[in-house]
Amino acid sequence: MVKKIFDKNRKWVAKQLGKDEDYFSKLAKQQKPEYLYIGCSDSRVIPESIMGFGCGELFVHRNIGNLVSNTDLNVMSVINYAVCHLKVKHIIVCGHTHCGGVEAAMTAEDFGVLNPWLRNIRDVYRLHREELEAIDDEDKKKETLVEFNVREQCFNLVKVHEVQEAIVERGLNVHGWVFDIATGKLKDLEIEHKQMLKEIQSVFPKK
Repeated sequence: MVKKIFDKNRKWVAKQLGKDEDYFSKLAKQQKPEYLYIGCSDSRVIPESIMGFGCGELFVHRNIGNLVSNTDLNVMSVINYAVCHLKVKHIIVCGHTHCGGVEAAMTAEDFGVLNPWLRNIRDVYRLHREELEAIDDEDKKKETLVEFNVREQCFNLVKVHEVQEAIVERGLNVHGWVFDIATGKLKDLEIEHKQMLKEIQSVFPKK
């Protein structure tokens, strides 16, 4: 099975060189993506494919449940590098339907080492409990929690100091999307990131 992967790699290399003989020499130069994508690790969601991007066009961070947690040095390091060094113009937090992390967080089951991670999504449920429990259809409830989770992670993103500076100083944009696995379509949640920033600054105004 592993040998097949290397066979496919050779075919892919040949295909790229057939289109452009300088493809890899260009790719080896410094990356300059305009987008940072923060999404779920789910194997059915391939960000470059669903967005129609090629190599070098998208800086990517993925984890279970597309979380932006200030205690996760991995995602914080990615955000810092993307914003401060790559100077991306857009950050996208993208959730998806039929998310195993969201579904797991909606149960009281013990998931061992995953419990502290899922607690982030369970906190989102707690924040929106009244709205969620008013939904009778279980699938609709899950989809709604996926959307609430994306919105809360965008809020967490705007809380990051580097992101705040980039929004004010150079117009960095924050987006919240949901990928519908059943249709292949992206849904824009139309996140008001500037309003989020105002809310944060009203609670913690600069001196």
